[in-house]
Amino acid sequence: MTVIRTTMSRYLTFIMGVTALSAGGGAFAAEQPSQSSLSQKPNVVIFYVDDLGYGDISPNGAIGVSTPNLDALASKGVSFTDAHSTASTCTPSRYSLLTGEHGFRQNAAILPGDAPALIRPGKATLPSMLQKAGYTTGVIGKWHLGLGDGSVDWNQDVKPGPLEIGFNYSFLLPATGDRVPTVYLEDHKVVNLERSDPIEVSYDHKVGDRPTGVEHPELLRMKADLQHSETIVNGISRIGSMSGGESALWVDEEFPDVFSEKAVDFIEKSKKDPFFLFFSFQDIHVPRIPNERFKGKSTMGPRGDAIAQMDWVVGRVMQELKIQGVADNTLVIFTSDNGPVLDDGYDDMAVEMLGEHTPAGPFRGGKYSVFEGGTRVPMIVYWPNKSAHIRSNALISQVDIYASLAGLVNQPLAKKEAIDSLDVMKALLGQTSSARTYLLEESAGTVALRKNNWKYIKAISKEKGLPNWLGNKDIEMGFELTPQLFDLTDDISEQTNRAKEYPVLVNAMEEKIQQLIEKGFRYSQ
Repeated sequence: MTVIRTTMSRYLTFIMGVTALSAGGGAFAAEQPSQSSLSQKPNVVIFYVDDLGYGDISPNGAIGVSTPNLDALASKGVSFTDAHSTASTCTPSRYSLLTGEHGFRQNAAILPGDAPALIRPGKATLPSMLQKAGYTTGVIGKWHLGLGDGSVDWNQDVKPGPLEIGFNYSFLLPATGDRVPTVYLEDHKVVNLERSDPIEVSYDHKVGDRPTGVEHPELLRMKADLQHSETIVNGISRIGSMSGGESALWVDEEFPDVFSEKAVDFIEKSKKDPFFLFFSFQDIHVPRIPNERFKGKSTMGPRGDAIAQMDWVVGRVMQELKIQGVADNTLVIFTSDNGPVLDDGYDDMAVEMLGEHTPAGPFRGGKYSVFEGGTRVPMIVYWPNKSAHIRSNALISQVDIYASLAGLVNQPLAKKEAIDSLDVMKALLGQTSSARTYLLEESAGTVALRKNNWKYIKAISKEKGLPNWLGNKDIEMGFELTPQLFDLTDDISEQTNRAKEYPVLVNAMEEKIQQLIEKGFRYSQ
């Protein structure tokens, strides 16, 4: 592959990072002089992990896996106990973070690999707002927000995409690791594609002659369910059918090095001006195929090893901020797109090897669920000499990152821009424990409203119920036709439905949901 830089200096830096991880210390521990500590606008790095649960990291009690680089972040910054993605699935959460509005406003749902761009050119976005403030912006990693106009020719320029909505640079997995096309997309072009071997992708019929998991299960390194048993690439069957592009195919085990080195390049090239890096992980989403050097780093098999791999990548990027002298003026936000899932289509022993580890911590549910485990995710914020060193109970939503950063860089928001986003920067930096009063949690077929520690759950698809494909996820979804009300003050695991005891509160919460949907959070406080 030509996507990884292999100069001697990069090699030495890489080896230093691996050595630090193996020794159990943070890979960004060595201090370097800062060249930009007097800058008025901080660089911003958002680490957005996939399917990482609240309890999946050491600062939140992980068992069987160590995350030393996140330990280092948490020990210096603000570690949140009540921070949330907007939804319990990835596409609407990513949409919300980048637009400052809830995914239901664009009917955001889990997208197929050939879906058109969900965020259309001209839509105000977090990167476009930061561009106006003088930032260079980049996205690296999983995208899964759609590309093009609905009929993508992967052999030509693929657009619209990130560059059309505010990013100066992009290096992507076009959809997810378990979906075709299994290639990298840099800016508008597939990396290493040869014209003589064009790519074709279909999600409704087989194309080409690559074997599938259904036809040739003996070729698989890891068994998969029927949904994930189409085209085999790198010994793993995927969702969807793909032909061509042999020279452009990714190797799953190379993800940590490919993506971290692209981040290193971006930081080095962008350091003279303020920059925004949205580092969007494939880890720990399925298929979990960690690099060989991380195998056995946990007691939980591939899922735990993928957590260790994710932590190393965080350390590698943090280390580069030090090397380039910009760490002291960089605001770092680490979080996840939704709660955890164990069996999500591949037989990787995630359930059997779990041990005493609790991926969602003390919370009920997980990915896809309306219970707290679906959206209550790990979140750490660190800005040297600016953020407090505390554990915060502030009620935080990722949708608020937009308005908070806009306030920080003095960018006024238009009337219809980021309508669900609130400026909670003081809470993000640990300067106050007060953030939101109300928070919406989206999931399949349901929506929940938090008011401080009260939580109301209502079904929004009473006639349809839940999709059939959720039936094998072994997660409590929280879908009930009758109202549910929980007091999280003394019932954090949502066991006692108190809706019948507090009918007035249920009605008030119902009315508030409608108000927030109609007006948005910025106009409903």
